[in-house]
Amino acid sequence: MKNTSKSPSARGGFGSKIGFVLAAAGSAVGLGNIWRFPYLAAKYGGGIFLLIYIIFAITFGFTLMLTEIAIGRRTGKSVIGAYKAVDKRFSFLGILAAVIPALILPYYCVIGGWVLKYMTVFVTGGGEEASKATFASASDPEAKLSFFAHFIGLLEQPTIFFIIFVLLTSVAVFFGVEKGIEKVSKLLMPVLLILIIGIAVYTLTLDGAGDGLKYYLLPDFNGFTASKFFKTIAAACGQLFYSMSIAMGIMVTYGSYMRKEDSLESSVRQIEVFDTLVAILAGLIIVPAVFVFSGGNKSAINAGPGLMFDTLPKVFADMPAGQFIGAAFFILVTLAALTSSISLMETVVAVVIEKFKLSRTVSCVIVIGITLVLGMLSVLGYSVCSDFTIFKKQMLDFFDYITNNLMMPVLALLTCILIGYVVKTKYVEEEVMLGEKRFRSKLLYSVMIKFICPACMIMILLTATKI
Repeated sequence: MKNTSKSPSARGGFGSKIGFVLAAAGSAVGLGNIWRFPYLAAKYGGGIFLLIYIIFAITFGFTLMLTEIAIGRRTGKSVIGAYKAVDKRFSFLGILAAVIPALILPYYCVIGGWVLKYMTVFVTGGGEEASKATFASASDPEAKLSFFAHFIGLLEQPTIFFIIFVLLTSVAVFFGVEKGIEKVSKLLMPVLLILIIGIAVYTLTLDGAGDGLKYYLLPDFNGFTASKFFKTIAAACGQLFYSMSIAMGIMVTYGSYMRKEDSLESSVRQIEVFDTLVAILAGLIIVPAVFVFSGGNKSAINAGPGLMFDTLPKVFADMPAGQFIGAAFFILVTLAALTSSISLMETVVAVVIEKFKLSRTVSCVIVIGITLVLGMLSVLGYSVCSDFTIFKKQMLDFFDYITNNLMMPVLALLTCILIGYVVKTKYVEEEVMLGEKRFRSKLLYSVMIKFICPACMIMILLTATKI
C-alpha cells in the first residue's frame, strides 16, 4: 500500500519533535492522572494496580496511541477526513471520533472551572474556607453552591469560572499549532513537572507518610479474589483512556501535525513515560497525605470524585504550610486541566476548519459557543437543575458515562479491527518506518492490535457498569 499522506505543513504543524511530545503529553496529562489515578490505585490493591497499569501502558496504551498518531500523520487530516482516508467504509469512525471530544470538552471545562475556583481561593489565602466547602458532596443545590456564594464580587457562581476556563483554553487554540499550542506546551509542561516533583517530595517528608507510601506502592493481597483481580485489570485498562487521551480523536489530530522526519515510535514511548510518571507522582502526593491526615482512613482515600474537592482541601488545612502546598497543588491541577482541554478544543476546531472550510478564528468562535451552551447543561445540573437526570444521572455524569464507558471503547475496538484486519498492520508499520531503520516493537504491535487490544475493549464494555 503506497504511503501518500498529505504534508502537515500545508495545514500547520509542530515545529519540533519536543514540541509535539510535550503537546501530546500535555493532552495525556490531565485530571485523569492527578485526580482519578491515585484513588483507583488505592482502591484496587495499591502496588497490584500500579504493576498492571504499567504493563498496560507499555503494551496496550502504546499500541493504541501509536495507531492513532500514525493514522493522523499518514493522512494529514482531522479525524473525520483521516478515517475516511484509511477506508471509506469506516468513515463513520471519523464522525464518532469527532463527537467524543465535542461532548467531553464542555463538561471537562466545567470541572476545570471548579479547579480554577479552588486555585484562586488558595492563591488568595482562602485555604481554610476551601476546607469547609461542601460543593462536591452536598446533596441539595443550595449547599452545593454555598462555597461559591461566599466568594467576593461578581465571582459568585461556578458559571463564571467555567467561562473563564473556556476562554483560557481558547487562547492557545486561537494562535494555531506552532505559535499557540506548541509554545504553551513548552512553557506549561516543565512547570507542571517541577511542581509535581516538588510537592511529592514535600509530602513524603510528613510524619507518618511512610505508612501511606506503603499503602500506595505495596501490593495488598488481602481479600484479593479472582473477581477483584479481573476488576482491577478492567479498571487499569479503562484508566488508560483517561490518562493517555486514547480514542478521543486527539492523537489523530496531533499526529496530523507531526513532522515526517521525527521518530514516531520513540515519540510515543516518551509520551507514555511522561504521562505514567506524572500519574505515579500524583499518587505520591495524594495517597500518603490523605492517609496521614485521615488517620489511615481508607474510605477517605477512596472518596472518588469528592477526593479533590472535599478531602484534599481539608488535608491541606491541617498540613504544615498547607496554604502554600494547597495553592501549588491546585496550580498544578489547573495547568494539567488546561493542557488537556486545549487538545480537546483543537480536535474539534480542526474538524470545523476542514469540514466547513472556515478560518481558524471563525472556527474557534463557533466551538467556544457550542462549548458554552453544552457546558451550561452540566453547570446547571449541579445547581438549579439538579433534579433533572437522564437514566438517573446528572448531565455531567451522563456525558461522562456515554463518552468514557461506551463511545471511546467502541471507537478503540473498531479502530483495532480496521488496522488489524481490514487495511492490515502494514498501514501503520509503513508510517512508523519513515526515516527509521526498523520498527522495534513490530511483533508486540501486531499481537496487541489484532488480539489483546480488542479483547480488552470488549472486557471494558462488559464491565463498565460494574466497576
